[in-house]
Amino acid sequence: MELPNLKKHFIEKGGLSEQDYALIEPLIQTKKIFKNDFLLKQGAICSHFFFVEQGLLRMYALNEEGKENILQFATEGWIVSDRGSVFFQEPSTYYIDAVEDTLVVMFDEHFINEVSKINTDFREKNEQLLQNHIRHLYKRISQLLGVSAKSRYLDFVSMYPDIMLRVPQWMIASYLGITPESLSRVRKALAEENFKPHK
Repeated sequence: MELPNLKKHFIEKGGLSEQDYALIEPLIQTKKIFKNDFLLKQGAICSHFFFVEQGLLRMYALNEEGKENILQFATEGWIVSDRGSVFFQEPSTYYIDAVEDTLVVMFDEHFINEVSKINTDFREKNEQLLQNHIRHLYKRISQLLGVSAKSRYLDFVSMYPDIMLRVPQWMIASYLGITPESLSRVRKALAEENFKPHK
């Protein structure tokens, strides 16, 4: 199976050569997830990292009232996982499901170790990606605590420019930590300022 997004990821971000990638192809494990199906449910132990080859996933938690709080979207070329559950083998507090029919590549520690044997630079590159992910999470926390809804929306548009028309408004509002009504007001105000999110 051709996996162009995965190949691009490993060569451009993982430091692998074309020859290295050919060697890891037999190790690659894929899974097709249909819309609304789950990769992870709260209470289960997450054993993999999920690379999105095609489609769209979301990671979220439920609050005490059962309301969804979306932590991350993962579109083509993104990786999503409950890293704490993977590394500490603890039950996850999150759900990961498919917003669209999605093809994922599943990584585990064994896979990472095997790729690292093929290319010794891979583990360092992978660590850099992890640190970058943590940096984004810290930024998200700071935004939710002290940044206006307008600024949060503009950052969302910048980070996820390709999914504005792929997810319903209530999901975007959940990610931003605001109500759908507040999101409508933000979008209306930006439209009045002649803001063009895809420009």
